[in-house]
Amino acid sequence: MKVSIAIALPRRQEVIELDLPAGSTVADAVSAANVAQRYPEVEAAKWRTGIWSVERSGATVLREGDRVELYRELQADAKQMRRERVKVKRATRSRSGS
Repeated sequence: MKVSIAIALPRRQEVIELDLPAGSTVADAVSAANVAQRYPEVEAAKWRTGIWSVERSGATVLREGDRVELYRELQADAKQMRRERVKVKRATRSRSGS
């Protein structure tokens, strides 16, 4: 069965095509792709996995044509970053007298 693995690295995305036996799991695909050896900067055990943008566990059985995705952790929480930008903007306004 043909599946692919998509890995979003900080500056690029890689897609690896695999041919796996029927009944293979997400974890089998990650292992078969040799993610740890190909991308030493990737700590695959810490990354979440999904199929077609839906988070799935390593035990999920794959189907023909599935795209397994590795999701790295966000560097910063989006909500927190927005709060920080607003705080800076307000502080800048009050200092300028606006």
